[in-house]
Amino acid sequence: MAAEVGELAPNFSLGGTGGKTYILSDYLGSTLILAFYPEDFSPICTTQLNAYSRSASDFTQLNTTVLGISPQSSESHDAFAERVGITIPLLADTDKGVGQSYGVLGPLGFYRRSVFVIDGDGVIRYAHRTRAGLTYRSSGELLEVVRSLSVS
Repeated sequence: MAAEVGELAPNFSLGGTGGKTYILSDYLGSTLILAFYPEDFSPICTTQLNAYSRSASDFTQLNTTVLGISPQSSESHDAFAERVGITIPLLADTDKGVGQSYGVLGPLGFYRRSVFVIDGDGVIRYAHRTRAGLTYRSSGELLEVVRSLSVS
């Protein structure tokens, strides 16, 4: 069953860039954005993740962390981040288990570009899953979602 708004976010522990392990529960007490993307080095993914990287300080000011997640290996993520200048952490969901628990796998098992905003209590407050994957939620839109959480 796919994770939905209002539900506790499915926990995960994934390796990622810089040889680190990223665990959902480490982010309790702050806002977390999970940006699921189809693949390293593709044009739209590069544009999306660079946009989030450029806005990293804006997210940090709102006590928010952005994590990118895709099925490629940590080694691929390291090369991708270095080559195109991505500064947000990229996590490796090589068995697609996390993607499945969040409901972002398409009919052929490929990741659909999707984004989730998780509050400090670990509850999903915003979810957007694309069908075609050719567009993504802008940094500005995500910042507005995060700002709206602090006034609710």
